[in-house]
Amino acid sequence: MSSYYFLFLLSLFFFFSFTSSQNYPPSPGYFPSNQVQSIGFYQLFRNRWGSQHQKVDQKTLTIWLDSSSGSGFKSLHRYRSGYFGVAIKLHPGYTAGVITSFYLSNNEDYPGNHDEIDIEFLGTTWDKPYVLQTNVFMRGSGDGNIIGREMRFHLWFDPTQDFHSYAILWTPEEIIFLVDDVPIRRYERKSDTTFPVRPMWVYGSIWDASSWATEDGKYKADYKYQPFIGRYKNFKLSGCAAEGAASCRPLNSGPGGGGRGRMSQQQEKAMEWVQNNYLVYNYCHDPRRDHTLTPEC
Repeated sequence: MSSYYFLFLLSLFFFFSFTSSQNYPPSPGYFPSNQVQSIGFYQLFRNRWGSQHQKVDQKTLTIWLDSSSGSGFKSLHRYRSGYFGVAIKLHPGYTAGVITSFYLSNNEDYPGNHDEIDIEFLGTTWDKPYVLQTNVFMRGSGDGNIIGREMRFHLWFDPTQDFHSYAILWTPEEIIFLVDDVPIRRYERKSDTTFPVRPMWVYGSIWDASSWATEDGKYKADYKYQPFIGRYKNFKLSGCAAEGAASCRPLNSGPGGGGRGRMSQQQEKAMEWVQNNYLVYNYCHDPRRDHTLTPEC
């Protein structure tokens, strides 16, 4: 083999290795979902609203939105920390105005003054990818003055083609948002006033949020494309229930033991890759925001 031909093959190898590595995040090295066993929907959840728009078949929960109603579900227990995950497959095509979600909230316990940790898929138009919105807020006012802490991402895959896992890991020190075990965002507890500490329920839903969901409400839900369907499976909950033992500790954020389970450098690098390539909005960098209300920025 000539040296020229060898160098040519070598360059092709490095080119394809580099480009393929750029299309998928580095391995985080730690996979918390592997430590939690999947449970059936009815083991820990019940329908919350829109029961006629919900069914469970072959361990998959299907909920849908049409012009008459959406649907939502709720956990049987409240939690004060834990790992909360599920695999979701999103509706393809035109989904503007439609929110498909998985989140924690205590709105029913503290109406108008509640806490929330959100994973929300913001519906989209034909030519644009889904936006995954993560959000954290404390003691929301309920009057439109909620201080959101939104970070939004595109994904490195098409979430309508297959199921992918999405999870919230909430510990007393931090909140980690994960996609296929890759951490995409960490929200640290820097003070008691900027971190949710009251117990929350686990929810999921699909609903019409045309007023804001897609490009600040520019595009609305179009019911000629109904029904809009969200599919959920592989529910994984490993949490400290509000009524449980005070000694309960949630799953570690990282591989460290002995109470030092913070994210590893490998996880940090994977998160940095996602944020460098797929982060599309960060509340801390929004010049329209009053950052005196978000001192963690």
